Amino acid sequence: MILDTCALLWLASGDRKLSRATLKKIDAAAAVHVSAISGFEIALKVARGQLTLPLAPQEWFDQVLTHHGLTVLPLALNVCITAAQLPPIHNDPCDRFIIATARLHDLTVVTADEQFAKYGLKVIC
Repeated sequence: MILDTCALLWLASGDRKLSRATLKKIDAAAAVHVSAISGFEIALKVARGQLTLPLAPQEWFDQVLTHHGLTVLPLALNVCITAAQLPPIHNDPCDRFIIATARLHDLTVVTADEQFAKYGLKVIC
């Protein structure tokens, strides 16, 4: 299972946008991942004043990873190439990296973005 950036933020903040059923699936998953691109996306939103966190982005991310037992999947070369080769369904480059990561690792994606399912991914929210 992999969380998109919004799902990560919702999980960290306890936002009710993640249903009880989804939270149960997250808790029951053998492993829950986030893409390294989510770190970039969150830090960029903080730098632009679009997101406020209680800590600096690195500290916040480290605490969230530890608290929720999440693993970061890197932006390896195969992820970068796969993201570039995806059909032009979704134009958000950060989401394309998450989609590529999910495809390469055969992961279910936790997202509210309906575009993800158009790539043939299993999606929950």
